Amino acid sequence: MYRHILVATDGSELALKGLEQGLELANSLEAEVTILTVSEPLNPEVARVANLAGVEDVAARYDLQLEAVMKERFSVIKARAQDYGIDVKLVHEIDASPAEAIVRIAKLNECDLIVMSSHGRRGVQKLLLGSQTSEVLVNTSIPVLVIR
Repeated sequence: MYRHILVATDGSELALKGLEQGLELANSLEAEVTILTVSEPLNPEVARVANLAGVEDVAARYDLQLEAVMKERFSVIKARAQDYGIDVKLVHEIDASPAEAIVRIAKLNECDLIVMSSHGRRGVQKLLLGSQTSEVLVNTSIPVLVIR
């Protein structure tokens, strides 16, 4: 059925549920798995304020912090994947639009299913907060399994 599953995760508790579902499904289907985490780029205004406050080389510090976060997140993900006996491809993208990155990486890796979590917000809350899941659903022809 599905040969290559992309699991999108931001490291949150909810996203871990999506990760578990994606790994379990991949295990049962013997599918290849790509795990994607998308981080937003350093906000120029934040960098400017940090420079004014005396922080040196803000971009390098941001990169080091992201690297540390990703190392920890990916170690947890690798351990969970090993529990299922799955080798996973780990991808970290920096993009202002996580939804666009998810769709792009799924296409580049020829994934035939995207697994991601959603808070299931509705109405005004969804409008104000936006929904990466909704954007992915609108912008891809690849099937999306949404975990709530």
